[in-house]
Amino acid sequence: MSKQVIVLNGGSSAGKSGIVRCLQAILPDPWLAVGVDRLIEAMPATMRSPESIDFAADGTVIVGPEFDRLQEAWMAGVAATVGAGAHVIVDDVFLGGAGSQQRWRAVLDGLDVLWVGVRCAAEVAAGREIARGDRVRGMAVAQADSVHQGVVYDVEVDTTHTESIVCARTIAARL
Repeated sequence: MSKQVIVLNGGSSAGKSGIVRCLQAILPDPWLAVGVDRLIEAMPATMRSPESIDFAADGTVIVGPEFDRLQEAWMAGVAATVGAGAHVIVDDVFLGGAGSQQRWRAVLDGLDVLWVGVRCAAEVAAGREIARGDRVRGMAVAQADSVHQGVVYDVEVDTTHTESIVCARTIAARL
């Protein structure tokens, strides 16, 4: 196993977090899990604004310059953690599609990365979104396809009808 980083990209409620937990359970070495949701949770509530990050009633996510600045620092921290010897799984939502991947590519330059697309039919993700109860309705549908626009993957999985553990095994086989 030579990969140092696994980057999972998919829309809200696509099943990325479940796959991350399964990967941590089946991979022989310890892998740290980091994700954009945890970054947002770490931010003070005062950052929930159009200048930072805001969630519109229709599920649209509005990202401003303050969020971008903190996200860049967080991403650099993830890369430094990998550089210090840890294996890391990143759970992200590429709101900017290919542009978001380019930001990660720049910060992870020189590291061995496995790029994973996590897809899920919009209507299935929307049902999960409702069941979760912790997301603004509409995020899953808005992000289901847009986060994959122009993104290049090493492997893709689809959680529409496939369990997280099966997806994790598919990903692990590519390491």
